Amino acid sequence: MTDSTSAQRLWAPRAWVQGQWRESVLLEIDAAGNWSAVQPATPRPDGVAALPGPVLPGLVNAHSHAFQRAFAGLAERRETGSDDFWSWRDRMYRVALGITPKQLEAVATQLYAELLRGGYTQVCEFHYLQHAIDGSRHADALAMSRALMRAATSAGIGLTMLPVLYERAGFTQPTLRDDQRRFATTADEVIVLRDGVRKAAAPRVNAGVAIHSLRAASPASITRLVERCSGDDGPIHIHVAEQTGEVDDCIAATGARPIEWLARHVALDSRWQLVHATHATTQEIEAVARSGAGVVICPSTEANLGDGLCDLPRWLGARTMLSIGSDSHVTRAWREELRWLEYGQRLRLRQRNVASAPELGLPASAQRLFNRCLAGGASAAGFSAWGLQPGARADLLVIDSDDSSLLGIPDDRLLDALVFSSPGRPWRDVMVAGRWVVRGHRHAAAQAIASNFTDAMAALASTL
Repeated sequence: MTDSTSAQRLWAPRAWVQGQWRESVLLEIDAAGNWSAVQPATPRPDGVAALPGPVLPGLVNAHSHAFQRAFAGLAERRETGSDDFWSWRDRMYRVALGITPKQLEAVATQLYAELLRGGYTQVCEFHYLQHAIDGSRHADALAMSRALMRAATSAGIGLTMLPVLYERAGFTQPTLRDDQRRFATTADEVIVLRDGVRKAAAPRVNAGVAIHSLRAASPASITRLVERCSGDDGPIHIHVAEQTGEVDDCIAATGARPIEWLARHVALDSRWQLVHATHATTQEIEAVARSGAGVVICPSTEANLGDGLCDLPRWLGARTMLSIGSDSHVTRAWREELRWLEYGQRLRLRQRNVASAPELGLPASAQRLFNRCLAGGASAAGFSAWGLQPGARADLLVIDSDDSSLLGIPDDRLLDALVFSSPGRPWRDVMVAGRWVVRGHRHAAAQAIASNFTDAMAALASTL
């Protein structure tokens, strides 16, 4: 990661402020690495550095399993009669059972550097890989968490750690399978892990909690964890309704659909983030919207695993907080996630510009999706302010207007082309908390990070 920028004031020819492009924007950074002022329509003052292109805020990647980066691209063959989420999961567990803290750090550092180059400046780590390979507890309960924190620090990305409650293999299976032995946690252990991360006080790291899923945690344990989070502002994430099989099992075990069960039995609020929520009824969508909870959609992973397509028009229409995540990391750029979020709906409905809302003054699909995910990502990561606004962390993306996918694009259609025109590498520079972490398309530590990653992948070869 490069040193802190020497300038506490920057000037952008164009920047995305309050949901739209604004011209001639002066940006001021305070000593804590936050924006102290964002002033559009301001001529560049003498001595203030001019950024070499238009500027966007970075997005939050609201759902990550960093260790799965080691598995990306390696499950794309079918050797048996059928292949689905559950068979993919069994193969993924082999990686989970073999990776050491050192290897996890190498894999995660590579991932986090890639996420920065993909336009993310914060990542929410849904972290359930806790214990030693044989399932025993590490002498330091935070051993795997510290590997991820070191990786985030080395890469220069912000990190929201979400230790996961994970105690059983299914609704009718009261214990974990042997190949899930590294995941075992109780509600009280999750709180210890969360508090340990906070006490470590790593730079740009905060923490909340997560529940793996309704199938993986008993109602009593969920209640206990929620009680332990009373009065705490940290986010609470949960996988929910990703697979139709999960929905069917939940109905059989509880008499209710997964989101329906949550809405009935948990006091959902703005801390809660429902990850995937792919198979939701109109009534469930309305209940989530009333609660103020958010939804994290992971389009590339949901496509890769054959999960299905969410009802995006209803989620948007209900004004639910939305964010995106790269989950299993088959894709590591938000442009592609937003593209496929829209394209999936086009295929499902055989329409174009499904996310646009000209009746609301939002004719551009990219603008509506980007703004919703900008705000929703802040909530998912536990931030009250995000983007180019005073009080938010000083993160930004400098667009390379000379990128082939952007050549000749009118200024007012730049975001449209960023989302719906590819390929390309549009981010010339990336800043996190007032520090340049990517300059001229390159992460300063890219070569060393890649070397460590390659070594880790070679060591993991027998598990892949």
